[in-house]
Amino acid sequence: MGFNFDPKQYIRTVPDWPEKGVQFRDITPLLEHPLGFRQTMDQMVYPFMEEGIDLVVGIDARGFIFGAAMAYQLGCGFVPVRKKGKLPYNSISVSYELEYGTAEVEMHVDAIKPGQKVLIVDDLIATGGTMLAAYELIKQMDANVVAACAVIDLPDLGGSDKLRAAGLEVFALCEYSGH
Repeated sequence: MGFNFDPKQYIRTVPDWPEKGVQFRDITPLLEHPLGFRQTMDQMVYPFMEEGIDLVVGIDARGFIFGAAMAYQLGCGFVPVRKKGKLPYNSISVSYELEYGTAEVEMHVDAIKPGQKVLIVDDLIATGGTMLAAYELIKQMDANVVAACAVIDLPDLGGSDKLRAAGLEVFALCEYSGH
């Protein structure tokens, strides 16, 4: 198995969606392709196999797909970070800035134990808002974040720089310039 696989060959760009000027990076063709999805997961897991990860935190909703698969391959637990109001048990939440307003994400209060090694996973890093919010939730639990991991990074939007400035290691399989 080679690790020179480029997931871009399976990522579709949809111009002007959800609004004019945005180049949406659609991962559904990647998920539909058995070998492409497998190679993506192998490449995402490989750097963390020796890290002793206790939990993978996946961000609502596409982060659940990659995060759960990574947790399975790493032999560890999976914790969902959901949009506000979606979890059935006692939770903690964090607000974060959107382009036009704010949003909140939450996690169950008993999801992470102090000192656990955690990996944050999403499909894409854009402005970094949701990953930074997940990082804040994890810090409230006194756990250690190993890295922020995604399939795609959009470095021109500044999210990966914000994550690094917060002290996080950032790992992404591929980058796209622009929005």
